[in-house]
Amino acid sequence: MTRQPWPKAVLFDLDDTLWPIAPVILEAEKLLYAWLGEHAPRVAERFTIDSLRAARLELLAARPEFGIDLGALRHAGLVAAFEQVGEDPGKVELAMTVFFAARNAVTPYEDVVPGLERLKRRALVGSVTNGVADLQTIGLAHHFQASVAARQYGRAKPDPGIFLAGCAALGVLPGETLYVGDDLLLDVQGAQRAGLRAAWMNRTGKVNEFAHEVRPDVEVASLDALLDWLESL
Repeated sequence: MTRQPWPKAVLFDLDDTLWPIAPVILEAEKLLYAWLGEHAPRVAERFTIDSLRAARLELLAARPEFGIDLGALRHAGLVAAFEQVGEDPGKVELAMTVFFAARNAVTPYEDVVPGLERLKRRALVGSVTNGVADLQTIGLAHHFQASVAARQYGRAKPDPGIFLAGCAALGVLPGETLYVGDDLLLDVQGAQRAGLRAAWMNRTGKVNEFAHEVRPDVEVASLDALLDWLESL
């Protein structure tokens, strides 16, 4: 089937495409650690933020299946830490509630809300993510007709299946769909291998270090630029 110049659907990555995530995670980990200091002091006495992170990485190396659900990885890491120092692991659920509340306290880039409003007048809009962002909590769910997350689907980007699941959720074919993401391998190459067009959201002016093998259909620095490109087709 011939690809349409204007896609029927646009699927988005979330973290670092629609909002910056690194400072949010750092703040969430600080708030979680402060909570541990008050409610699980033996954990805070034994571990630092960095050593908890190192333990999670060791757990991920031993159990790579956690790669599709970083929330479950963090939960398991906390359970292990609580048990190691004799704290009640039943408190981990409360700890995760604290973390997720802070992890979802993201601030979308300024172009995101007006861009989504403009886009959804012309195309179906969905998301495909490896992360654990909650669009409902963030307040953007009403802009998306469908959302697919790796932890629910069971496989993560760049697996072609998760992109196809996003297309299926919107009722469109891969060739009718544009995927937008910040990661050249997970997002751009992954989507293209699944038969979608792919836009590289390069907000920070990074160099394409994989230029010999990954060629985005378009490189943009904002949703405004993406929509201008679409309207120029």
